[in-house]
Amino acid sequence: MKSYDVAIIGSGPGGYVAAIRCAQLGMKTAIIEKYSTLGGTCLNVGCIPSKALLDSSHHYEDAVKHFEDHGIEIPGEIKVNLEKMIGRKQAVVDQTTGGIDFLMTKNKIDVYHGVGAFKDATHITISGDSTEEIEAKYSIIATGSKPTTLPFATVDKERIITSTEALKLKEIPKHLIIIGGGVIGLELGQVYKRLGSDVTVIEYMDRIIPTMDGGLSKELNKVFRKQKFNINVSHKVTSVQRSGDEITVTAENKKGELVEFKGDYCLVSVGRSPYTAGLNAESAGVKLTDRGQVEVNGHLQTSASNIYAIGDVVKGAMLAHKAEEEGVFVAESIAGQKPHIDYNLIPGVVYTWPEVASVGKTEEQLKELGVAYKSGQFPMRALGRSRASMDLDGFVKILADETTDEVLGVHMIGARCADLIAEAVVAMEFRASAEDISRMSHAHPTFAEAIKEAALAATENRALHV
Repeated sequence: MKSYDVAIIGSGPGGYVAAIRCAQLGMKTAIIEKYSTLGGTCLNVGCIPSKALLDSSHHYEDAVKHFEDHGIEIPGEIKVNLEKMIGRKQAVVDQTTGGIDFLMTKNKIDVYHGVGAFKDATHITISGDSTEEIEAKYSIIATGSKPTTLPFATVDKERIITSTEALKLKEIPKHLIIIGGGVIGLELGQVYKRLGSDVTVIEYMDRIIPTMDGGLSKELNKVFRKQKFNINVSHKVTSVQRSGDEITVTAENKKGELVEFKGDYCLVSVGRSPYTAGLNAESAGVKLTDRGQVEVNGHLQTSASNIYAIGDVVKGAMLAHKAEEEGVFVAESIAGQKPHIDYNLIPGVVYTWPEVASVGKTEEQLKELGVAYKSGQFPMRALGRSRASMDLDGFVKILADETTDEVLGVHMIGARCADLIAEAVVAMEFRASAEDISRMSHAHPTFAEAIKEAALAATENRALHV
């Protein structure tokens, strides 16, 4: 039997980053993955493939709708080759997961393929092509999450699908119905809308992206309606039925009336649930919550002190970068260091176009907490860079403490906001004030100037270009 300092179950961003950091710190490390490729949901059927399709579909939309405005004329009809587009996506996935294989070899991490289950707190059985057992002084549970399903919607993986199947369709839907107006549904909805599908979004809450700042929800809703999305909020889905190639979704609107939506595909995108099946956690003394999450303390330790859990299986936002931070945190904790994570400063991003990004407190949260704040907002359309690229939608909003001027939250929607949000994270990590940001030179012309202008707007309402 092989013995390790640390064994990690799950090779998603949290798991493989934890493994690398453990190895860097001199620990003999093993990682266990039930699938044939490393990288978990994010690299295989999540973040990476969805961004590949978003980029491909964006190129197509630009060619059809915007190239002529730029003086680019393409003779003949512009067509979508979906098979080739999906193939390129898979090539990106294969290259990325192959990169993780390289990193495991480079860092001398032993990789096991099979289902890892605890025999007890220090022994793990791995069931794959054969069954073997390893011993580990410490273990990290990083088994991630799976798409949440609805009890009345049978996912047949053909017409009633999850995000996994939406990434490898063999045809462009005529009418794609999406249940759920969150990040995953909207991103995939925009992919197929660009390719020619009619798209209907049905959301239970009173707005899309309901966990983000209300101003972002309102602006994205406006943009999506301009893009001819059919968005229905405050609708409770009660039935999903398939008859041949037709899907009928029945929902109750806010008036209590039943309404029907018909399409040829239905994407069920109502969130994700922690995946702990097969872990045999109880044999290791690891407790799970009623929601199936692994119960952890502030150090991400489970009820078994030598076993930790990170990422989607524990509380908090289900984000790849949150899992990575937790993976490093646990590795360094095991090594006797004193790491720290500020969960308030983990950004959230929606990779639609325009992109949406947010960090810190929303206006709704500040009001609920009774915090006196001031707000500065600047429209993207006032930037020279936005006019040059024809990306006019969106804004940057900065929320700062009314007394101290410390930045409490930054919320943005527009071109390249997924990258711009990093400036806000850095500023808030160093407890910057809105005035601090307003006095920093930003290159011209850039989208980042909107952050400086929003900071100026929050500082005595003195934005320069609006």
